[in-house]
Amino acid sequence: MGHYIEVEPNVKVFVEDIGEGKPLIFIHGWPVSHKMFEYQQTELPKHGYRFIGIDLRGYGKSDAPWSGYDYDTMASDVHAVVTKLELQDAALAGFSMGGPIAIRYLANHKDNPISQLILLGAAAPSFTQREEYPYGLEKSGVDDIISNLKKDRPGMLKDFGGMFFHQDMSDAFNEWFLHLGLTGTPHATIHSAEALRDEDGRVDLASVHVPTLILHGKHDEICPFDFTSVLKEGIAESKLVAFENSGHGLVFEETEKVNQEILKFLQT
Repeated sequence: MGHYIEVEPNVKVFVEDIGEGKPLIFIHGWPVSHKMFEYQQTELPKHGYRFIGIDLRGYGKSDAPWSGYDYDTMASDVHAVVTKLELQDAALAGFSMGGPIAIRYLANHKDNPISQLILLGAAAPSFTQREEYPYGLEKSGVDDIISNLKKDRPGMLKDFGGMFFHQDMSDAFNEWFLHLGLTGTPHATIHSAEALRDEDGRVDLASVHVPTLILHGKHDEICPFDFTSVLKEGIAESKLVAFENSGHGLVFEETEKVNQEILKFLQT
């Protein structure tokens, strides 16, 4: 079942809503859509969970206004979805850019019904280097990405996909994954890259007061595994599971292990 939910006047986001039971809300990464969680959507409802996949504004089937691609606005959109669906005792999962957005949601909206947090290859707490945080890309590296998006978006996203995986994926899979990225609206893709470059979510970590599962690929070239040490230190009740055979795309490279770890965590 799909819902269109108005998150602000004249802006609606699309939400896939499958199964029954404890709600599991999934927030996708840059620059794809909720469809990246295909192998969670087909598995987790079998175990008595309700899969809720949000297409962030600008992506998938959601509206794409010119502005609002900062983490505060994206987190507000998540809050609008959670409120409209009247969710209770929900788990929130964020992949890559979806990770810091999920954390910002918990920081900004204290009246939330989230009882567990899952971070998958999260671009958190900061995607780029800054003072006392030597991890990730330099801001100039994201400037290069933005410049290439403006010149040759398909070429840039194909190169990005090439960095995404540690394992060899099939040609058909790589074509599908590129297409998923190309469904993102061009201006949303650029503005979200600017948010990834500029946002610093380190202060948000202290606002996470729920049990948190951190899943991260050891060979991640996009969100380095070093991020997890900062997350683990900053989130009081957190558990880290390393994925030895994955890059950034752990949900595709070690799908069965991802699903098993999520189910084990939800049942604790």
